[in-house]
Amino acid sequence: MQITTINLNFPRPILIKNPITKRSPKHSLFSNLNPQNCVHLPPKRFKSRVFTPQSNGRRFLSDCIGKSEGFIENDDEIGMVLSFNQKEEIELGNQSMWNQIKEILMFTGPATGLWICGPLMSLIDTAVIGQGSSIELAALGPGTVICDYMSYVFMFLSIATSNMVATSLARQDKNEVQHQISILLFVGLACGFFMFFLTRFFGSWAVTAFVGQKNAHLVPAAKTYVQIRGYAWPAVLVGWIAQSASLGMKDSLGPLKALAIASAINGIGDVVLCSFLGYGIAGAAWATMVSQVVAAYMMIEALNKRGYKAYVISVPSVNELFRILELAAPVFVTMMSKVAFYTLIIYFATSMGTHTVAAHQVMVQTYSMCSVWGEPLSQTAQSFMPELLYGAKRSLTKARMLLKSLVMIGATLGIVLGTFGTVVPWLLPNVFTPDQKVIQEMHKVLIPYYIALAITPSTHSLEGTLLAGRDLRFLSLSMSGCFSLGGLVLLLVSSRGFGLPGCWYALVGFQWARFFLSLHRLLSPDGVLFSEDMSRYKM
Repeated sequence: MQITTINLNFPRPILIKNPITKRSPKHSLFSNLNPQNCVHLPPKRFKSRVFTPQSNGRRFLSDCIGKSEGFIENDDEIGMVLSFNQKEEIELGNQSMWNQIKEILMFTGPATGLWICGPLMSLIDTAVIGQGSSIELAALGPGTVICDYMSYVFMFLSIATSNMVATSLARQDKNEVQHQISILLFVGLACGFFMFFLTRFFGSWAVTAFVGQKNAHLVPAAKTYVQIRGYAWPAVLVGWIAQSASLGMKDSLGPLKALAIASAINGIGDVVLCSFLGYGIAGAAWATMVSQVVAAYMMIEALNKRGYKAYVISVPSVNELFRILELAAPVFVTMMSKVAFYTLIIYFATSMGTHTVAAHQVMVQTYSMCSVWGEPLSQTAQSFMPELLYGAKRSLTKARMLLKSLVMIGATLGIVLGTFGTVVPWLLPNVFTPDQKVIQEMHKVLIPYYIALAITPSTHSLEGTLLAGRDLRFLSLSMSGCFSLGGLVLLLVSSRGFGLPGCWYALVGFQWARFFLSLHRLLSPDGVLFSEDMSRYKM
């Protein structure tokens, strides 16, 4: 074997611990090392970096490991070469703020597509149906509450999956990850079939109770939409768990491909079934249902390609079920509070008449479409923060720097989304409906719409950090408090006749209260980013 000598000006030879693979001759490193102990790395995937040596003699070696990326550390005569996967797990925490922002954008780019696809499907339904009938457009309001908003109740499964998988990967326990995926898939499938039977047998009653006697003419269309969408419940929840597992593994591209195809199916199906075949709201429901089933199948396949058995499900033991509930229960309270508040807004808007609820349906769908752009910031915190808070490379300083990067991106994104989201219904309302009365109601809420939307991405980044740090008790209490106060404000503005703008100003207070409460908690000395005693955040 040919040995290439590199003079590092060290007084003693460097020892390499834990060799990973064997090296080829042209990748040899040191003349005074045993050739059998030389370390080999896979073909170069990123450009090597040079680290200025400090007093202890540590340094990065640039291009001295041939075409590979390695980290060599000389502490007490021991060098460690990290594999690509190990380097990737801690890379984000070790970078400067601007490099962090770049890496965050690379992860959140595909992840944004994941969150957009769901609201995009509902927005496509809204745009297509709105061109044909204002009554069916209004019926989408209660229909989407039962189909989409009720699905958010089970978001605790998605968040629990992402959190548990990311934490297990931080401990480098792949077997534990596989087992967690298997039991969570069982829980998701069970919840999915429960919701299928619930919507099948009680969907009509739920729609009737929601719209009230004043809007009984909306019941037939809304009931049809709910019962058709109900067939997809098992696929929706299983797909969420598979998607969240991939995100916990820091893979956002695989699930994105699945949802991009599903969104295309939904859009084409809406146009064909509604516009050309005249099936109306029923055609939109069938198109959305089929697209959700396809998305779930492709999401599972994406997980299989990463080496996990996504078709294997395991019945959780009583202890495992309680472990899931310990994490899921506070998240459930949090999501229920959020869903209940949005549901209350739709409930009060529905009582204001057909044109008002139709206008609110357009505005709330565009709001949802824009607000989900901030969800990837929460997912980034949940995927990368556990390594910095609980992993072997724990560093609260780096965690605070990561959060600062997330909030900066969130503030910028909020301004952009607020501007774009306001301009579309203001200047292009005919995209959604030609009814001038509906358009007038839409224009009344543009100011509170912008104010509420602008702060949403930053709020997501803060709440995602609280979830990653498992400060769940505070998060659930603060969200339920915001819901309680917001519900009282909604009741007040509705009874005083403030109309739809009053409901949207209540939403402004709800969003900004979430932001300030989460920010205060994270900046406090007892918060997860400053407290060295993490035992208080154990479930």
